[in-house]
Amino acid sequence: MKADYIWMNGKIVPFEEANIHFLSPTMHYGIGAFEGIRCYETPEGAAVFRLREHMQRLLDSVLILGVSEFPYSIDDLCQATFETIKANGFKGCYIRPLIYLDGPLGLDLDASVAKIGIAAWEWGTYLGDEALERGVHMMVSSFTRHHINVSMTKAKISGNYVNSVLAKTLALRSGYDEAIMLDPNGYVSECSGENLFVVNDQDIETPPRATILEGITRNSLVTIAKDSGYNITENLISRDQLYIADELFVCGTAAEVTPVRAVDHRTIGLGKPGPITKTIQQVFFDTVNGTGKRSKEWLEYV
Repeated sequence: MKADYIWMNGKIVPFEEANIHFLSPTMHYGIGAFEGIRCYETPEGAAVFRLREHMQRLLDSVLILGVSEFPYSIDDLCQATFETIKANGFKGCYIRPLIYLDGPLGLDLDASVAKIGIAAWEWGTYLGDEALERGVHMMVSSFTRHHINVSMTKAKISGNYVNSVLAKTLALRSGYDEAIMLDPNGYVSECSGENLFVVNDQDIETPPRATILEGITRNSLVTIAKDSGYNITENLISRDQLYIADELFVCGTAAEVTPVRAVDHRTIGLGKPGPITKTIQQVFFDTVNGTGKRSKEWLEYV
């Protein structure tokens, strides 16, 4: 996770100088918001996948969090992203904008000023290249996903991810690749950092939007599934329905499209990526690599 430069509050600075104060309220209380975005190397050059949608969600997160003033527009943030990629000379990379608070240590949002940094670095597949081909083994976590009135589930708030860290770390320590999390009512919600899809009899289901972070990759796969002729619906999904699914796959900016071969030591389908998963996965990678039907719509070239 290294780069030469990071964009900080309107200017490019050397990597080592991209610092915030130890007493920042964001560091102590998780009062901040971030995004995860990918830039892909395509035949026409470096291209960022759904950049404006990601930046819109970042601004939505700030609004939901309750920050009263933020000085940058979507256009500003998109331009800053391009500047960051160009400054580092990346052809493909992961991009991390973070809005943080600068002000006195405390719990009052209005006592601080919102600031932002944008970093980028070269990063491969989050769950590993082998995971894309063979699939991963997941556990249903004992940690519950946030109740919709305990935190704001539609905002990518930094502090929300303590929940994800606890679930993910337990899964890794227990010998799994990732954690699936249930909502407060016991239905499948999402993973520690991915959205989830279930395939049965050529139909695709995904948990409803109410208690999940509405992933931009998730939204893209819903469109790709429909373009590919599949019926896709949002439904409540129980834990045991995962075990008897024909196929499972998860998605996210970091994980991209990753098959699930087993859950809680129950083999899913044939224990390898199924045909619908592979179709969706192939169309997604064609798209982000610049050769898909939606490439012109979803890619912004640096």
